[in-house]
Amino acid sequence: MTFDADLTACAALVEKADPERFAATMVSPPSARPVLFALYAFNVEVSRAPWVTAEPMIAEMRLQWWRDALEEIGTGGPVRRHEVVTPLSRILDAKGAEILDQLVAARRWDIGKDAFEDAAHMAEYLDRTAAGLMWVAARALCPDISGDAATEARVRRAGHAAGLARFLRAVPALEAAGRIPMVDGRPGVIAALAAEALAGSKHPGGLPRAARPALTEAFAARDILSQAARDPVRVAEGTLALSPLKRSFRLWQWS
Repeated sequence: MTFDADLTACAALVEKADPERFAATMVSPPSARPVLFALYAFNVEVSRAPWVTAEPMIAEMRLQWWRDALEEIGTGGPVRRHEVVTPLSRILDAKGAEILDQLVAARRWDIGKDAFEDAAHMAEYLDRTAAGLMWVAARALCPDISGDAATEARVRRAGHAAGLARFLRAVPALEAAGRIPMVDGRPGVIAALAAEALAGSKHPGGLPRAARPALTEAFAARDILSQAARDPVRVAEGTLALSPLKRSFRLWQWS
């Protein structure tokens, strides 16, 4: 894939709405950037769909639009013209479209204000959203790993860790919006949750080189989760962060 007007628009969308994934993409090999920008632009569009309206029915319709687009891609028929859907259709196979459909379905939780049912529900949400996105990216970059269950499990663990790190940083904003983000917000529970996810936040050495750019977006996860595990009060305070120097070092380390 070459950078046409659609991919340029995808890159601009990611740069504005998801600077962390934009930075991770820019340190990735040029050959990987079209795939990552298309997927991350899709993720931006879907993740913000429940938040751009106060009407649940309209939010449901926005998410359904994306599910319909993914169905078109997955069935191999004509695909609607759209600056994100069009480049997305060039990189997804039927399985990739199916995984992303699960991502969109999981985002229905963002429409309401109910808490997760339990810890398993939250884990499923992270697996279908952040982990699913990372696995689709890895498959698109390196199709040879598609049937490798061990590699999928490893990539999904990294995606889960990255997703939890982002979710913990978003807790104050979610609470301000009237959401109940944590099943159990006691410091000890949050610390244990972060500590458990740390196992999946290691550097992706050992994966096929072609697939590694899919995991670069997790460059900050280990530091953020370590902070939450050591001092879980920082989650409520909204002070989980990397210094600019450490951020640059982690990006270099993971690229």
